[in-house]
Amino acid sequence: MKIAYLSTFYPFRGGIAQYNADLYREFEKQHEIKAFTFTRQYPQFLFPGETQYVTKEDKTEPIDSLAILDSINPLSYFTAAQKINQYGPDLWIAKYWLPFFGPSLGTVARRLNTAKKIAILDNAIPHEKRPGDRMFTKYFLNAVDGFICMSQQVQNDLHTLKPAAQSVYQPHPLYDHFPPPMPKEQAREQLGIGKDRKVLLFFGYIRAYKGLDLLIEALTHLPEEYLLLIAGEPYEGYAKYQALIASLGVQEKVMEAVRYITDPEVPLFYSAADVSMLTYKSATQSGVVNISYHYNLPVIVTDVGGLRENVATHQTGIVVDRPEVLPIVQGITEFFKHPPLDFAHNIGAIKEKSSWKSLATTILQLYETL
Repeated sequence: MKIAYLSTFYPFRGGIAQYNADLYREFEKQHEIKAFTFTRQYPQFLFPGETQYVTKEDKTEPIDSLAILDSINPLSYFTAAQKINQYGPDLWIAKYWLPFFGPSLGTVARRLNTAKKIAILDNAIPHEKRPGDRMFTKYFLNAVDGFICMSQQVQNDLHTLKPAAQSVYQPHPLYDHFPPPMPKEQAREQLGIGKDRKVLLFFGYIRAYKGLDLLIEALTHLPEEYLLLIAGEPYEGYAKYQALIASLGVQEKVMEAVRYITDPEVPLFYSAADVSMLTYKSATQSGVVNISYHYNLPVIVTDVGGLRENVATHQTGIVVDRPEVLPIVQGITEFFKHPPLDFAHNIGAIKEKSSWKSLATTILQLYETL
């Protein structure tokens, strides 16, 4: 089978590029596949991070991709479709995570001669709503034949926008390209964290819906041995979090690495932590859970969107019933009552079931039904 995969690929960096690279490598084992990517993914003024591109510090596996699509240049939508048609795929795959990409990806999909088109949906309804979101998303959805949904919440959202959509729920596979873990003592020594601290890790892009403010406020209800380790790049102003930390007087309970964390650095933070915190106010699913499981690190998540779908309370972590400070404090306290080795054992069982091969197989099975 010939597969055309249009999404974020090298030289772009980040979790979506990593996801696409892992799935691409799985498909190429048995199929002919070609990666197509953006000439411009986001205009710089819309991208709040340091850079969209791989730097020399990133240890990213380069995928050979053809850059054809400028997200804000409509002329490129038509030339991109033309180049994909010239390749002549049997199946076209695109990853969709923001309504911003609805016009570009939707126009390309409409102009393809490809027999079948499948979208991998991270989100159908975005966390942070803006005018035009539903219109742009429906424009894209109505150009696609079938959908892989990363959570049951996404699948539900899809069917509110396109009731007759053919879709399959397939959980996010576990990332396996990160370096191996470090001994906890070594990681903590390198970061300057005492061995007796109880370390709560907040990892990834810092955005309002992820509830970092709730986690900072929770520290006021926890004893001095607790430490919040913040590791990630802000996608908005970080000053409000610094002001909150100062106003609450919890500076001694916070350690900050507020920047993009490169792949070689990831094991340092996960190995130093006792638990990964996802105190989100809204969500569909999150790759942070999968990175945590890769490092056998249990999670504490709020019961929003599809976050709880991959978390078994007292087995792989704790599910907090709502995104509020006191329930989060209760969840943290409950977590530390249980031996960490029990969590690691149960996470190991999940890792055996979640694979990129399973995702690729599900996509091909959906293809056969379209």
